[in-house]
Amino acid sequence: MSSRSDTLERYTRTAIAMHWLIAVVVIAEIAWGWWMQEIPKQPPGQRADAFNFHKSLGLMILPLMIARLSWRLAHPPPPLPPMPAWNGWLAHANHGVMYVALFVLSIGGYLGSAWSGFPVKFFGLVLPSWTAAAPALKDLASSVHLATSWLLLVALALHVAGTAKHALVDRNGLLLRMLPSRRAREPQATHEPPVAT
Repeated sequence: MSSRSDTLERYTRTAIAMHWLIAVVVIAEIAWGWWMQEIPKQPPGQRADAFNFHKSLGLMILPLMIARLSWRLAHPPPPLPPMPAWNGWLAHANHGVMYVALFVLSIGGYLGSAWSGFPVKFFGLVLPSWTAAAPALKDLASSVHLATSWLLLVALALHVAGTAKHALVDRNGLLLRMLPSRRAREPQATHEPPVAT
């Protein structure tokens, strides 16, 4: 007998690894972004360092998302298990929102930093400057960044809620497709030696 995890069509190992790596980075980025707002502006050193780390994580998400999207286009995901049509449509739409939001946040965050007039640092490495300070564009990028971050939070909440529903209510094995493969061992028949009489 084989378990459900053995019979499901799964994501590739690369897709699974990138999913969880990006998930960890995004969760850390969101938590750090909220925390750094509480740092007082004076003295400026600690707040500046926290913002630079936030920007560095955001820049790191961009190549990860490019790699993930490229892999997804070359390796289509497995089909969804049986479910209502609206449920499948909502899942695909929500995934699209998360993808777009992560690209917009990463690119928009970088543009806002570039237009701020301050050096843009990537884990301490100062990136080349290509534009002068543009306060109006910087404010626009900041507004888009804030709005998109809320949109991402809503999409992530829907994603987690939907995953929990499929795992705990529907029990259709959807979550197992994105977990590392764990093949269940077949129970081995045991042959007890005859008892001497």
